[in-house]
Amino acid sequence: MSCRQTHRIARRALLGAGLATPFAGLPRPALAQGANSGEYPSRPVRVIVPWAPGGAVDTLARRIAQKLTEAMGQSFVVENRSGATGTIGAGEAARAAADGYTLLAMDNTYAMLPYLFSRLPFDQATAFQPISVTAFSPILLAVGEKSPYRDLASLIAAAKKDPEKLTYGTGGNGSAPHFATLAFERAAGVKLYHVPFRGAGEAVIGVLSGNVDLVMISPGSALGNIRGGQLRPVAISGEHRVAALPDVPTFAEAGLPGFSVINWSGLVAPKGTPDAIVARLHGEMVRALAAPDMKAFIADLGSEPGGITPAAFAGLLTEEAARWRGVAASGGIERQ
Repeated sequence: MSCRQTHRIARRALLGAGLATPFAGLPRPALAQGANSGEYPSRPVRVIVPWAPGGAVDTLARRIAQKLTEAMGQSFVVENRSGATGTIGAGEAARAAADGYTLLAMDNTYAMLPYLFSRLPFDQATAFQPISVTAFSPILLAVGEKSPYRDLASLIAAAKKDPEKLTYGTGGNGSAPHFATLAFERAAGVKLYHVPFRGAGEAVIGVLSGNVDLVMISPGSALGNIRGGQLRPVAISGEHRVAALPDVPTFAEAGLPGFSVINWSGLVAPKGTPDAIVARLHGEMVRALAAPDMKAFIADLGSEPGGITPAAFAGLLTEEAARWRGVAASGGIERQ
């Protein structure tokens, strides 16, 4: 599965998100009824984030949880359960009762798990029922302010001239930026040298200090250093430029149309969660993502709102799994 094919899925998802506003005038889905629980939700809902506080997934999960709390009259409480590339939190959510009171904030790393681990504590393909994507976020290739590479063409030319001379930092082997950079290598026909750090923040510091040449990162995580002049953005994924970085060309504009990796983050529920609950949650997510303050918040992160249907989200997961299978194979990713 090519990057272009997968990006078409993401594009369809974004187009679907553009239909979110008309939902605002529709009647709400029927409320799910439990045996003795009354209307859903009748008590607080846990939203498990399988990453540490402060990251992009956590930030988006907390904002959508706040919106769901306001709309549904019960608290949606974010709980961070980090570790083992997100499998600790995902495993806890997969074991939870399928009653709508435990949700998982999932990102595209989830589609990479089968190529990182020989065994998982849950069935990766069937453990969860998708609800909707909260946001789609492009990938930014950035270098340090003193880097000689001022555009993508010069960087690729240097990488082709001296394979593995240019270095890139990530938050570790098998991390999402690692996979994204491997996808970039495939698209550009280059070979870079991987320098894994203990976290994405340390990888950025590596670029700022000049210890590594480049980093692939979400715009929201880089805007502060870009605006401060410490990081130089070279290109950004997606079909159009983002409002937060209007002067940064897309990879296609910069001469590499074959690279189209898009990050995403959304909410899922344990397999078997009643359809009525999933429909209710999806409807409320759509309304929340259509709100002006939520649109502005997501735009400030250099991202675009989701709101796609559960079926479209399921299709995205399938396409992503196929794409990362090829990247893992060509990049020599070894399962633990």
